Amino acid sequence: MRDVQAIILGGGRGTRLYPLTMYRAKPAVPLAGKYRLIDIPLSNCINSEIYKIFVLTQFNSASLNRHINRTYQFSHFSEAFVEVLAAQQTYENTHWYQGTADAVRQHIPRFQSRNASTYLILSGDHLYRMDYQKFVQRHRDTDADITIAALPVDEQRASEFGLMKIDQTGQVQMFREKPRSDELREMQVNTQVLGVAAEQAKSHPYIASMGIYVFKQDVLCDLLERYPEYSDFGKEIIPEALDKYKIQTFLFDDYWEDIGTMRSFFQANMDLLTQPSPRFSFYHASTPIFTRPRFLPSSIIANSHIEASMIADGCVIKEAHIRRAIVGIRSQIGSNTMIERSVIAGADFYQRPAEMDADIAAGKPHVGIGENVEIRNAIIDKNARIGNNVKIINKEGVQESSCENEGFCIRNGIVIIVKNSIIPDGTVI
Repeated sequence: MRDVQAIILGGGRGTRLYPLTMYRAKPAVPLAGKYRLIDIPLSNCINSEIYKIFVLTQFNSASLNRHINRTYQFSHFSEAFVEVLAAQQTYENTHWYQGTADAVRQHIPRFQSRNASTYLILSGDHLYRMDYQKFVQRHRDTDADITIAALPVDEQRASEFGLMKIDQTGQVQMFREKPRSDELREMQVNTQVLGVAAEQAKSHPYIASMGIYVFKQDVLCDLLERYPEYSDFGKEIIPEALDKYKIQTFLFDDYWEDIGTMRSFFQANMDLLTQPSPRFSFYHASTPIFTRPRFLPSSIIANSHIEASMIADGCVIKEAHIRRAIVGIRSQIGSNTMIERSVIAGADFYQRPAEMDADIAAGKPHVGIGENVEIRNAIIDKNARIGNNVKIINKEGVQESSCENEGFCIRNGIVIIVKNSIIPDGTVI
């Protein structure tokens, strides 16, 4: 793995996750109460003994850069590093990233200076646990020029992905990016070729690209130089490479979720609460998910009823009823409050007594959730101030609403309270 270099793509504007991306890049979006999405690929790299890592950022990247710099520090006496490379204008290039391939192209000289023969290209907004050593070993064993991590999928989800047609050895013969329904039939394959169980192969007859790749260094450089007008791997680079290079597949038949929409973000968090076996677990001692050590005190929970929930560090919860919810770091929850099927991101700080007194004098709620509050099917972003007697329940059953000026909006029927917003006493949403 010393000859492998990881390149993690930080993504664009993240419009489908707005307003969670109003103040942060998509990989910096909070996850599971105390993590951020970027912690997933970075932890997978570290657990796979890949310690040369670049993260490419462009949009709203300040909090992402700060999190990475505070979290991923290696010994000065090792070759390990996590280096953030921001989009920049130069004399040779005057535009920002135009796509995944263009982002990598703009930094090729920097990657080449590290002398790695194998490039592992990852996304910063996926939730999964993978041993990249097996991924790279498959690439080497098959003497592939490019290897694509692949999932077996059913017909219902197939058109959401780039699909691959493969031969008996797993080599890619055809690639279609998000094919239309009338194109699906020609992309069906016997997924047992890659080791999918016979019963699952019948219901999952498609091989989908996960959007992560292993490239030989010279192959990647050749493709990006040969096709300077191509900006995206899935739509352009991979299909063009089929006639020139050997492209193999690596089966990943485990939990994987692309956190690209508000619905997928919310569902991924709820999946963590499935008992007794959550679809994704943070409780793997041999392959932990790392994040910033904040040195917070243990949470205080007084006279509360909590069912199938995750409570992060540093919370104070008094006489509350919490069911199937994720409660993030430093959350303050008042008495007689009910929270169900919701994600509470928590807070970045504790308020000092003088600040709380000033809030009272100004008639403004404290940071956190007040008393006699009811919250259902909602996402409460960081540092929100929810007053007393508030109901956040989507009373009218609205599916989509753009109300950022009021401190909240609705996406896919989920109410999202915007970061730093104030919801006054008695508000009903």
